[in-house]
Amino acid sequence: MGKSLKELQRDAVSIFQAGVEAVDPYLAVTRHLSLDGDSLRADGQTIDLPAHGRILVVGAGKAGAPMARAVEEILGDRISDGLICVKYGHLSPVDRTRIVEAGHPVPDENGLKAARGVAELLGPAGEDDLVICLISGGGSALLPLPTGSVTLEDKQAVTGLLLRSGAEIGEINAVRKHLSVTKGGGLARLAHPARVLALILSDVVGDPLDVIASGPTVPDPTTFNSAMEILDRYDIRDQVPSSVLRHLEEGVDGKALETLKPGAPEFESVFNLLVGTNAMAVEAAAARARELGYETSVLSSSIIGEARVVATGHAEMAARMRKEAKLPTCLLSGGETTVTIAGDGKGGRNQEFALAAAIGIDGLANVLILSAGTDGSDGPTDAAGAMADGTTVARALSQGLDPVQYLEGNDSYHFFEALGDLLITGPTMTNVMDLHIILVGGGNGD
Repeated sequence: MGKSLKELQRDAVSIFQAGVEAVDPYLAVTRHLSLDGDSLRADGQTIDLPAHGRILVVGAGKAGAPMARAVEEILGDRISDGLICVKYGHLSPVDRTRIVEAGHPVPDENGLKAARGVAELLGPAGEDDLVICLISGGGSALLPLPTGSVTLEDKQAVTGLLLRSGAEIGEINAVRKHLSVTKGGGLARLAHPARVLALILSDVVGDPLDVIASGPTVPDPTTFNSAMEILDRYDIRDQVPSSVLRHLEEGVDGKALETLKPGAPEFESVFNLLVGTNAMAVEAAAARARELGYETSVLSSSIIGEARVVATGHAEMAARMRKEAKLPTCLLSGGETTVTIAGDGKGGRNQEFALAAAIGIDGLANVLILSAGTDGSDGPTDAAGAMADGTTVARALSQGLDPVQYLEGNDSYHFFEALGDLLITGPTMTNVMDLHIILVGGGNGD
């Protein structure tokens, strides 16, 4: 028996929520970290607690507060001090760790103060100390400590230019690493010679540790030359602030300190542990879909590309599923798309994905596509994403809304707001990129 559109809408939200719940930051830490006498057990690795030194908790990211809460419950008053920077509104109760709220995706003055605080905390760290570093999505913007003559405003300008150009997160971070004291192994450099345990929640396709939050505790394969090539690739070299260009040029000439590379002595006492990924969220979403009676398959947890292009491909798959499915069917994917901004509207990559998908599935009965960010915040909006179905375009046109015009203006938020089809969850306190859910009610076209 097939499912109605109303049932698809309800189920899509349930499937998304299951994916988010599977990567809850608190649980991600407690699943991988435990206390065993005077030692920590971290995925089979034994880390002796300091006999005379301190335990410091530092980090940055949207999931930092609940991660810190988990570490505090495990270690209690053994923690000497701590400082975590999180996005505004991403708080969780903690006792021994200071939490600073700051701007994301463009860094602000609060983030700069937090980064300075972390540097001051790590400055006196010695070989008897243990530093627990909590890293999650958003960490790059939330721990900005510009190097040389580069200012926070300069970094804000570069970040904005790269975001508007459609640059991928790895490219953005390659540039930011070379303008920062904390990124590209910089946090490991600041903590040295203390031991470092980094617990990492991935918000990057493929989970490359050097890209997540710009790799503060791992070697950096990119160089000053890489950063310059990215500016040229997007034709923005002549738009970046002069201090940024001067610093990068000095780096190319060997006159500025390069990020840490593999084999650097600073990494001899660093242990990096991945505790949450998009693949985990997709697997949990798939399990919930099966519980709800869907024939379920996973396309990929590494989806990248221009949001509207990827969405069109998903819409084509939905049309094929609608033609062939006799039973309710679900296809899941995860990853992180990008948007090249040409208009002056409001939206995010998931809302733009849903809008392009709506155009592609126009007129298909009992077909729904949901696209949403697991952090509950899609771009500079209060929505996690949006839902589209075969009636979306017709409903929009009946209200005088032209879907193509809204798509061209990058104004997906106002489009779905008018239809009541935004998905608003509030901050989820986690971040492992996005989930895309295709649901077909079944019945083989009936």
